Amino acid sequence: MRCPFCSHPDTQVKDSRPAEDGQAIRRRRQCPSCAARFTTFERVQLRDLHVIKTDGKRAPFDRDKLVRSILLAAQKRSIDREKLEQMVSGIVRRLESGGDPDIPSKVIGELVMEALKHLDTVAYVRYASVYKDFREVADFSDFIKGEKLTRSGKIVATPDEDE
Repeated sequence: MRCPFCSHPDTQVKDSRPAEDGQAIRRRRQCPSCAARFTTFERVQLRDLHVIKTDGKRAPFDRDKLVRSILLAAQKRSIDREKLEQMVSGIVRRLESGGDPDIPSKVIGELVMEALKHLDTVAYVRYASVYKDFREVADFSDFIKGEKLTRSGKIVATPDEDE
């Protein structure tokens, strides 16, 4: 593994442990050249996935981009980073275990919305505001009115889901 600080071609593993409920391996590494320490994660990749964008373009699936978008929605929320990583790993597993390596971006967005809905309602609404392209305050209020919230802030079935 190349050092991200000085580009030395080899680094030493100082500590290794399971992460994300055993779905990844977290390694602490140190560069023998500059002594910098950093963390890497190893994950199993079952197949190469591609995202079919709404404009029809095809792009390689980028797990890190998915994580960044979820972290942005969850910014300043008290959500454990490990829970977010587990959520992303679950989404990626569902995508990889599906039959088609070409995944419409809408499918990914819906999976994220479903997962965030059960994890944190504020992050869910934030993510929805970008995913559903809210343009006005009324869009937020219409969306929230369509969701039935319990006193604890958890979302329960909307009226049309009960039927």
